[in-house]
Amino acid sequence: MSLNHTAIIADRLRLMEIVSAARSRGERVILTNGCFDLFHVGHIRYLHAAKELGGFLITAINSDRQVRELKGNGRPFMPEMERAEIIASLRFVDAVTIFDEPTVEQLLLALKPDIHAKGTDYTTETVPEREIVRSYGGTVAIVGDPKDHSSTDLIARLKLRP
Repeated sequence: MSLNHTAIIADRLRLMEIVSAARSRGERVILTNGCFDLFHVGHIRYLHAAKELGGFLITAINSDRQVRELKGNGRPFMPEMERAEIIASLRFVDAVTIFDEPTVEQLLLALKPDIHAKGTDYTTETVPEREIVRSYGGTVAIVGDPKDHSSTDLIARLKLRP
């Protein structure tokens, strides 16, 4: 299969090299993260808005193990590599990685993105990683449309159907 655009799917060490190269080209680095289990329009709007901040967009995806921890048994519906492939196919995403820690904190410390973009279910003061981002001089940005879409809500609606 050949897509017109496919972002790089990389492990952390390779991603560190990619970030270094992006910075050497003068690009700002933006990091987003999430489970992206059942992909919906809210995800598209979130990632597109993050890219609109201007820079090299990296999307970190929770590993299958972490999705199970966060969302419960039966999740994720799609394996991590399939979720990564879907995200990588978006023209506004430049790189994708999978992280296995409970939070994105270690990845933030490894990559030190200029901007850590989170969805509108947060404020700049409620982003759990905000102090880590500030510690290395980065900023937190809230992007995307109002949190009117969620995979969890979609699943609940599907369960109610006859």
